Amino acid sequence: MTIYKAPLDDQRYTLFNVLGAEAVLTKLEGGEGHTRDLLDAVLEEAGRLSEAVLAPYNASGDEEGCHFDKATHTVTTPKGFKEAFKAFAEGGWTGLIQAERFGGQGLPNVMGTATSEIFQGGNLAWSLYPLLSEGACHAMEMHGTEEQQDTYLKPIVEGRWTGTMCLTEPQAGSDLGLLKTRAEPGENGSYKITGTKIFISAGEHDLAQNIVHLVLARLPDAPAGSRGISMFIVPKFKVNADGSLGERNSVAAGAIEHKMGLRGSATCVMNFDAAEGFLIGAPHKGLAAMFTMMNAARLGVGVQGLALSERALQNSTNYARERLQGRALSGPKFPDKPADNLMVQPDVRRMLLTQRSLVEASRALLLYTSLQTDVEARGADEATRKQASDLVAFLIPIAKGVVTELAQECTKEALQVYGGHGYIAENGVEQFVRDARIITLYEGTTGIQAADLLGRKILQLQGTGFKLFLQEILAFCQQHAQDAALASLIGPLAKHAKEWADLTLALAQRVQANPEELGAAAMDYLYYSGYITLAYMSARGAAALANSNQPEAFKQAKRDNATFYFARILPRSLTHKAAIEAGVDTIPAIA
Repeated sequence: MTIYKAPLDDQRYTLFNVLGAEAVLTKLEGGEGHTRDLLDAVLEEAGRLSEAVLAPYNASGDEEGCHFDKATHTVTTPKGFKEAFKAFAEGGWTGLIQAERFGGQGLPNVMGTATSEIFQGGNLAWSLYPLLSEGACHAMEMHGTEEQQDTYLKPIVEGRWTGTMCLTEPQAGSDLGLLKTRAEPGENGSYKITGTKIFISAGEHDLAQNIVHLVLARLPDAPAGSRGISMFIVPKFKVNADGSLGERNSVAAGAIEHKMGLRGSATCVMNFDAAEGFLIGAPHKGLAAMFTMMNAARLGVGVQGLALSERALQNSTNYARERLQGRALSGPKFPDKPADNLMVQPDVRRMLLTQRSLVEASRALLLYTSLQTDVEARGADEATRKQASDLVAFLIPIAKGVVTELAQECTKEALQVYGGHGYIAENGVEQFVRDARIITLYEGTTGIQAADLLGRKILQLQGTGFKLFLQEILAFCQQHAQDAALASLIGPLAKHAKEWADLTLALAQRVQANPEELGAAAMDYLYYSGYITLAYMSARGAAALANSNQPEAFKQAKRDNATFYFARILPRSLTHKAAIEAGVDTIPAIA
């Protein structure tokens, strides 16, 4: 049985001391009431719910999994999941960041990110059910008609219904231009949707009265490729004019996947057999509409990586403190006991500090990016909103791609701390390793994030967001250049920032000469960029201690994290730089 304690102190420090979230949020349009007192209270309540209601069913939900009835095409979620969702909805969490005009509470996105970490840390498999709804709501708010919003969005915000994203097909994974699902005109402005979608999280379950699927399909006159995709609302149950549920629509789960991890989350094959659907947004513009959901989802997946890393860290740290084994190399540290604990071993501390420094920096990156989405949506002027939008676009592939890959490392190191006991299911830590494995794959694999960062955000968009972010890092370095307490951080950070700019320019020139260089360098460029980005976040965490009234032990832990990151983690960027400079010729063709 694993433990989980919501990391409220670390979240608050990052939000309010490092990022100055209260000052940012209260200056935004409609943000006057988003004070620290309010946000603190929300975090506190989220922590209670996660610890008391969600976390107890994390291990049992994994062991039991979901049950699929082939006769009725229905899914039953693990014991406790339905009751947890009811408590979640009754607490208003389904509408936390949704607009008040749809029945939501209208809190900022950054609070959605912070509370999502808490809920996912408690029970990641369970948290996928409301997470998909959040993305569906965002897409309908941005692209739906007023009637569609009233009919489908409001019940999701209330927690009576849930939503999904239906993209992938057996022959069309990341290349959505290959999808075959058809949309034929029907009666009264409706369409008949026919096709099969796979890997649909929360596609069928017993938590809510209705499920609203957002489905990508092709109209009869659709052009070939990704330019011919439209998006449709397809509810599990049809909706009557008065908002009540009507007859069952002809959409059903054909199976659920038997997975390596996240077994409490139903991943479904969904069959649409002339199901009634309604066009959302403009014809043939469905891919753009779906990416409204996708960017938010990618940030959310990064949060999943953070949540798993945090829980793995908590448990491996606790185990290292309690496990008595061997003696310190310099002599016994606990002579009154039969052995010292694992903490006396430098290599164990290395594994724990690797986790801790990556968790701290990742949390700052994710909350920073989420805070920028609030500025993007409600900033004081167009220039401010545009700048935030450019920063978000640049950081999303790093926040998703790098943080989820580092979650593999963190959960692996946690298991390693346990030794052989980590491999045993009853200790629970092996579940973190299994659950973490999928997050590098869905919502775009790490390779796709790398191609997006280098191919689109750097080359196609001419590095607009990158330049803004680099300017921010250099300004931070200049601001703290004379701070002796930060000297070991600021000098290396400034050096790496300049190197990042030079390497990016050189790489862009190489890609222009040979497009194959893009694919050869993209993954290493993603990691390289990620390690420098996290170094900046780590340095900001250390710099904010000067204006913090936290206990000295808390401050020392933050200093240790930053020192360890710069000494032991940041040098990894040199390997990726060397790989980038090696070029495409070192990746020969394979017969």
